[in-house]
Amino acid sequence: MTVPPLLFALVMWFIGTAAVVWLDSRARATFRTSFRLAGGVAAIATGAVWWSAADAGWGGAYVGFAAAILIWGWHEMGFLMGFVAGPNRLPCPPEATGWTRLKLATATVIHHEIALAATVLLLVALTWGQPNQAAPLTFLLLFGLRLSAKFNLYLGVPNLSDEVFPAHLAYLKSYFRKRGGNPLLPVSILGSGALAVWTWTLAEAAPAQSGAAVTATLLAGLSALGMVEHLFLVLPLRDARLWQWASAKTKAAKAAAND
Repeated sequence: MTVPPLLFALVMWFIGTAAVVWLDSRARATFRTSFRLAGGVAAIATGAVWWSAADAGWGGAYVGFAAAILIWGWHEMGFLMGFVAGPNRLPCPPEATGWTRLKLATATVIHHEIALAATVLLLVALTWGQPNQAAPLTFLLLFGLRLSAKFNLYLGVPNLSDEVFPAHLAYLKSYFRKRGGNPLLPVSILGSGALAVWTWTLAEAAPAQSGAAVTATLLAGLSALGMVEHLFLVLPLRDARLWQWASAKTKAAKAAAND
């Protein structure tokens, strides 16, 4: 029973990321419509979280996990399309250091982080006291992995992998640092790996084909993917290349070259 949930987690992560990359790489005139439609999908997914909260079986776990991924994708679109970011949309001044730099960096993303935290509270409220906790746990894990990646980029990593940022968010790159590493990076990598192992052991200990086993396996797969994404900050590999095929700009460039 462990293989299907792992594959499901991988497919949802892959398709979800590719969809966000494609929508965000289209013309800016399409952003508002795409964001609204995705918001409708997120609203339906939120309803599915409430509807499946009492389902302790494996089906409820899949529904909760998928719903959390869809809601997360909508939030990512809001950030990458520039609708929900922060009050500061200016590059970091070269002289800014220490507390000043931290305040400026926080102001570039604070609205988005508040929106994510509010969504965590909403999902917890919708499933409070219910057996199916797949949705809030999945979203909380994604939130934690995202915060970890942001702090590592802020502190400095060998490989920034910032090609995925669209032109209208180019100012965010000025808050990143390229350096050999930082004290948080190994903690993030080892921590996400340890979380993957721990949730895997929970899945093995749970009754076979139960909702608890599937939920823990899905979280294990997502934690492992988070560890891989953190490794991309260290290894001399560009994870953005994984998504070039999904970019509308890449397809347009190929079409122009063939004309």
